[in-house]
Amino acid sequence: MTINKYPVNKENNYRVAVSIIKEAILRSQYQAAKLVNREMLSLYYGIGRYISANSRDGFWKTGAIKAISERLCKELPGLRGFSETNLKYMRIFYEEWSPVIENKDLRLPKLTDEIDTSLLLTVKSSAKADDLEIFMDLSFSHHIVILTGEKDLAKRWKYIKLAITHKWNKRFLQEQIKSNSADKYGALPSNFISTIHNSENAFKALNMFKDSYLLNFINTEEIGIRDIEDIDERVVEKEIVHNIKKFIMTFGQDFAFIGNQYHLEAFSHDFFPDLLFFNRELNCLVVVELKTGSFKPGYLAQLMTYLRILDDKVKKPHENPSIGIVLCKTANKDFVEYVIQDYTKPMGVATYRINSEMPERLREALPDVEELKKLL
Repeated sequence: MTINKYPVNKENNYRVAVSIIKEAILRSQYQAAKLVNREMLSLYYGIGRYISANSRDGFWKTGAIKAISERLCKELPGLRGFSETNLKYMRIFYEEWSPVIENKDLRLPKLTDEIDTSLLLTVKSSAKADDLEIFMDLSFSHHIVILTGEKDLAKRWKYIKLAITHKWNKRFLQEQIKSNSADKYGALPSNFISTIHNSENAFKALNMFKDSYLLNFINTEEIGIRDIEDIDERVVEKEIVHNIKKFIMTFGQDFAFIGNQYHLEAFSHDFFPDLLFFNRELNCLVVVELKTGSFKPGYLAQLMTYLRILDDKVKKPHENPSIGIVLCKTANKDFVEYVIQDYTKPMGVATYRINSEMPERLREALPDVEELKKLL
């Protein structure tokens, strides 16, 4: 007797087959698109190289690129992507990247020379092989957004990698460059990229939180504490709640204060997170746990518990998963990055300083807040 090892349900068989075939088609289309994009980049690089050699140092006069674009469109009806502006972008593309990509001994093309459209695919670059692979996967229009929006080479590479890894569209890429995300990315040790599945929301979260905060409205002298080491979490919490408007202005935009020592309950266990906020931009609850000492891994486990209960019992259906921030006095960033990645809820660790910890000479040099208000 032969036993059929495949499911008897035909619909299920068809569904499995369609899924496997669809995956193969999409994978093939993606690879084809990557190859086409690489060919186009190499073409644009070659054209940009040719235009640069003949317009910068050659005999072309003002208006030459415009005239060439118009003739191209007449001789190749329906041709798109070769306007005067795009031809100038191709020149920029070549001129900005050739010092990084090309060997210096390559001869520039003359007017009658044939354009090498495979140069970018075959050149032995001084850049890392992995970097060049990522470089070739980014669309030309994305490259132009980066080249026209960012001048620093290291940041350009960072935006290329981020745009490819997280599939940013041009609009979002422009926003990240305008907000200088290259500097902010990675500043706050967190697991946002791996736990917030929408990449735009992940980078909003990265941009929302700093890695360090100056709580200059907390003055130990005013609250009767001489030794900074004697200050505890409750004192910091009390001063933050008392100065909640100032804290929110320090913390960031679009935060609404929900409460402190917010009561959470699960399986007859009571929990009281220090501070709870809602952020309109991120559309999620944000819980802040205050610690006056150095960072400890156990703080993340405590925060994980709060986030699970908040998501299960407090979060509204239309809201995004809650975010947790540990705010402590000191933290080794590399150590935090090392231990935080195993947690499945979005969390970050920031540090803070209070007014009394600033050097006396610096505090004396800073203008008084009330005097500033009068001046303004």
